[in-house]
Amino acid sequence: MKALPIVLLTLLLAACSETPPPPALPRLIRTVTVAAADATPNGGLRSYSGEVRARIETTLGFRIAGKIVERRVDAGTVVKAGQVLARLDPGDAGLQLAQAEAQRDLAAAELARYRDMKAKNFISASALDAKETAFKAADAQAALARNQSAYTTLAADRAGVIGQVLAEPGQVVGAGQPVFRLTPDGEREIAIALPEGEVAGFKPGQAAEVSFWATDGIRGGKLAGRLREIAPVADPATRTYAARVSLIDADPRLPLGMSASVSFPPAAAAGKRLSVPLAAVFQQGNQPAVWKVMHGATAEGGADVTVMLQPVKVAEFTDSTAVVVGGLTGGEEIAAAGANLLTAGEKVRLVRPAQPK
Repeated sequence: MKALPIVLLTLLLAACSETPPPPALPRLIRTVTVAAADATPNGGLRSYSGEVRARIETTLGFRIAGKIVERRVDAGTVVKAGQVLARLDPGDAGLQLAQAEAQRDLAAAELARYRDMKAKNFISASALDAKETAFKAADAQAALARNQSAYTTLAADRAGVIGQVLAEPGQVVGAGQPVFRLTPDGEREIAIALPEGEVAGFKPGQAAEVSFWATDGIRGGKLAGRLREIAPVADPATRTYAARVSLIDADPRLPLGMSASVSFPPAAAAGKRLSVPLAAVFQQGNQPAVWKVMHGATAEGGADVTVMLQPVKVAEFTDSTAVVVGGLTGGEEIAAAGANLLTAGEKVRLVRPAQPK
């Protein structure tokens, strides 16, 4: 019985002398160096197709409803201010004018009689005032009917070119319904559409270069321009943003509808576009981010590699990559996968992709 305590003591001493297990190694991660997205052609220029448009386009229509009985111009017709473009059937408007003028004449005759009777003190002043008011109302109604009758004729309010005909003779149109689209003489500009993934990098006033397929009358076939405006809302069908590029020293008679190509220098394009693996993006609430690798040194002089969360601005996603336009400058080393497994400040070991020979 005395030997048992000795055996237990021997086992305890043996257990205390065992070597403690080695500490867990840092997580092993694969990294990638942030590089620019796919280069664009033309030496970094971004080009967009467009067409020549007038800065101001006017839609013309009748101010009253009626049936079109005459159209005097076609699409492409050059018109002058005041030129008659179309007419409505004047029958109803003419009848209303005749009725209103008859009512005015009757009110005028009654007013004349009442004034004569008032001069002889046969009626009171209040009775004469009533007839004065009735005449003014009838006269105003006649003037309104005269205007309505004049509205059966549609005339150009300024010089320009008929860009589109939207109604034909025999058609019944409502008040204000578009009948013609008039392009006034004046400044020309280029209409383009910007993709939703790139529109954030454009600002009004940026320089542009406009080239034309048809170069007749255009020195060198190119003109300088500036981005004038960008639509704040995307087109619901194409998901692009309409933009206008004003032309510098352009002929105001430049043919409308002419095809054009607008190129923006790299500084005017959608910022510096960087490409990162899709699996490297970590979604923190509504803010995308990546894990940036930080290199340091330990007190003993060894390497100390950790990760830091870096918020980024993503312009678009593809099947395998994300295009970043903010938060990174290029050349950073980031975690290429497993973004949801890492924590801020965590020590890691790196596996870099093999370099091509």
